[in-house]
Amino acid sequence: MQGVSFRIYPEGCPVYAAKRMEGHMSKDVQFDADLRLRLSSNLGKHRLRESDDSELIRASVSVIVLNSDAAAHGHDPLTDTATPEERKRLLAGIPGVPSDSDLSGTVEGTAGGAAVLLTRRTSKLKDHPGQWALPGGRVDGNESALEAAIREVSEEVGLELTPDNLLGRLDDYPTRSGYVISPFVFWVGNGLEPEANPDEVASIHRISIRELSRPDSPRFIRIPESDRPVVQLPVGGDLIHAPTGAILYQFRAVAYEGNEVRVDELEQPVFAWR
Repeated sequence: MQGVSFRIYPEGCPVYAAKRMEGHMSKDVQFDADLRLRLSSNLGKHRLRESDDSELIRASVSVIVLNSDAAAHGHDPLTDTATPEERKRLLAGIPGVPSDSDLSGTVEGTAGGAAVLLTRRTSKLKDHPGQWALPGGRVDGNESALEAAIREVSEEVGLELTPDNLLGRLDDYPTRSGYVISPFVFWVGNGLEPEANPDEVASIHRISIRELSRPDSPRFIRIPESDRPVVQLPVGGDLIHAPTGAILYQFRAVAYEGNEVRVDELEQPVFAWR
């Protein structure tokens, strides 16, 4: 289904996109103390929006900021395991993507410098198999949302984090499938290497902040099933949708760029409603 592209500007400011275009970086963002201070400072100033809907299931995800090397971390295994025709079929259900799109369905070549950790869910999972995700899951028992985020990172990608790694928090995101997701932003220094849990994670990717700051990102389309805009975050040759795409969009806009951007009203594509 072909969508109609349109753009939303935070705080009603129509010059936001133009400012981002002017400031777009072609160079990698340095992973250093200045970046850590910038992210934590911007997150500290953010007016957090939390959901009080008691009927939604609580869940947590983690935006993990870490270093990346283009050569060491830039490969997407899907380029080896799926033909171009198979990858095109994976894109067939995405709204607003024409049949002659040059999207490849991979995030090949998107690492380099400061990056965030993105996973591709294994096809063995019951919910959302094969889709892009941030490490995370349901809040269990009496644990806090932060404790759940730290536990899920350990279980999914083998990183042992503590509250000392925490930079801040982004807005809650209610999903169509009955969850409300609380995103936490963590800093992981050099020397810690993620390792995929094969029961949950098919592959781990490091997506550079440079890539998240592309001038053609984000894009918004309309769908007949909702009056809210669907957000799409172009990354490599693929499109990352909400909730993951919405959270990464807010991370870039709020934590990196220092803008007040809200994403909880941005829509998911229909295939993610279940």
